Amino acid sequence: MLTHDAAQEWIARWDRQQEGYLPDREERFTVLIDAVEALGRPDPLVIDLGCGPGSLSARLVERLPRATVVAVDADPLLLGLGRAAYPHLTFRSLDLRVPGWTASLGLDRPADAAVSTTALHWISEPELQTMYAELATVLRQGGVLLNGDHLDSDDDTPAIARLERAVHDREGARVFADEKPEDWRAWWDAIAADPRFAALDAARTTAGAGHHGSESHLLSQHVEALRKAGFAEVGTLWQRGNNRLLCAVR
Repeated sequence: MLTHDAAQEWIARWDRQQEGYLPDREERFTVLIDAVEALGRPDPLVIDLGCGPGSLSARLVERLPRATVVAVDADPLLLGLGRAAYPHLTFRSLDLRVPGWTASLGLDRPADAAVSTTALHWISEPELQTMYAELATVLRQGGVLLNGDHLDSDDDTPAIARLERAVHDREGARVFADEKPEDWRAWWDAIAADPRFAALDAARTTAGAGHHGSESHLLSQHVEALRKAGFAEVGTLWQRGNNRLLCAVR
């Protein structure tokens, strides 16, 4: 049986491996939650897209205890971790790539914000456009999408894109030196070897949790898809290197 303490331990290890790719991950979380708070509601309704084990959702509710967060992911193992570690959060097992996912969110009013970190680049460009268009139907006017991710600009500004990646790489080298955390693959191999997760790991093969590389890593892909979906403003709210917090206003 997966206990609360075991889930917390694995999520702490997840957070550490994510920091290996994002040494300023906590700063990006802080800025994102600042933006949700700045919307002005003490009780915002927020959708967390591709929530993983709930790292962002948990921090958001800790900062804004009156917030309601609906955390969405397709991966049964990560959802299992989140449910065990954060029983006060609402998790939904949904694939954002399958149209109709918003009908299962259980919202009682339009959402104030949709948030995501290091997740939406896994979605292909055609699926991304469909997903953003559907998301727009459940956000209130003036509501926002806040998407923190590595988003590159090679198609528009290739020289700047190279410098952005260099800035990011140098930050990682400064922070970790010779002690970089385990990588994404090592974390997955380790948790798959833990017998407590055998059933959840087996369920991943049929749950739409597979990844096929970074399919929408360009900033322009997200900006164009959001504009086509009817978002009135799209821009970068925070950035370090190619690590951005993209904001779109409904």
